[in-house]
Amino acid sequence: MKINTILILLTLIVFTLPSCGQDKKPILIEYNEVTSGAAQIDSYLHLLKDKRIAIVANQTSLLGSTHLVDTLSNLNLNISKIFCPEHGFRGKADAGSLITDGVDNKTGIPIISLYGSHKKPTVDDLKDIEIVLFDLQDVGTRFYTYISTMTYVMEACAENGIPIIILDRPNPNGYFVDGPILKEKHKSFVGLHPIPVVYGMTIGEYARMVAGEKWINKASEIDLSVIELKSYNHNMIVKLQVKPSPNLPNWQSVYLYPSLCFFEGTVMSIGRGTDFPFQVFGHPKYMIGSFVFKPDSTSGSANPKFKNENCFGANLDGYAQNYKNNKNQINLSWLLGTYEQMSHTGEFFLPYFEKLTGTDEFRKQIQSGLSEEEIRKSWKPGIDSFMKIRSKYLIYD
Repeated sequence: MKINTILILLTLIVFTLPSCGQDKKPILIEYNEVTSGAAQIDSYLHLLKDKRIAIVANQTSLLGSTHLVDTLSNLNLNISKIFCPEHGFRGKADAGSLITDGVDNKTGIPIISLYGSHKKPTVDDLKDIEIVLFDLQDVGTRFYTYISTMTYVMEACAENGIPIIILDRPNPNGYFVDGPILKEKHKSFVGLHPIPVVYGMTIGEYARMVAGEKWINKASEIDLSVIELKSYNHNMIVKLQVKPSPNLPNWQSVYLYPSLCFFEGTVMSIGRGTDFPFQVFGHPKYMIGSFVFKPDSTSGSANPKFKNENCFGANLDGYAQNYKNNKNQINLSWLLGTYEQMSHTGEFFLPYFEKLTGTDEFRKQIQSGLSEEEIRKSWKPGIDSFMKIRSKYLIYD
């Protein structure tokens, strides 16, 4: 009897664990197990000599513990300008905060903001520039704005006849593809292209797709090079070397980001202003769960949603730690379950939701009470079509 009972219990445990289906389980690795494009300096140094160089960079642009700008300046290369994306050159500004031009205190090199008065380099910005070097750490979601910055820089280079080199870096969410395809009418800086929310490509592969699919003006004239990664494949969750932005402090937040960012388009908090942003969600008025957190002013989140209020919700660190048993897809259960609990309140979605999702259909599906299975079924044709496009530009297995 005892043996039979144990067998029954084991069977129940196995069948109640989350399943990856036929998906390969991703491998969690340290950043130094992959060789970045930037680290392969011998592969691109000869392209930079005797050139006036502009670098698109931020705090993630490192070679070991040294910034790319410092390394190249020490090699007596002519770094004429630095272009910086959202969050600034040192990556400390709040999400959405406009960044002003300035000067790098260490090197004295002028810094031009691509998240201030304009997001695309102007003709004056590129005056006398002979080559552009791009080195930003992406996290693999359509609404993370570094790929939009890259797109505009690529277009400016194509229009002005300037070569651009992408120093590739690993995509920590590059092991799956999921989400609705962006519709043209919802195009914005948090979504420029007809791709799913999670696209499963490194920033170098994505650049090849932008050029190849002619998603920029004068795409056929672009002089694009990608310095490829070594020891990387698309089955890796790579722990990033530094924060890619202020509110993605660790690998768990980066892992949960594709699922929890949808809450940014709702009345819910996702923990901005705490020590664990994008690892929790909650609300002060509704008892969504038993975990309690209180947002406050922090570096990179000066005025978080529900500042100084206790929020009741869920802590998802355990879910992230259990990554081997999770499905390789966006987790919709948190969003659908929370809406179901709060639908009677009449407040949940914000206008920003459509910008994040890239479509108005998703909101309508949730409000209509469609199941997760029905919603995913509606995504499939778009994802299948995208996968055919994506396959043309992949560099890594």
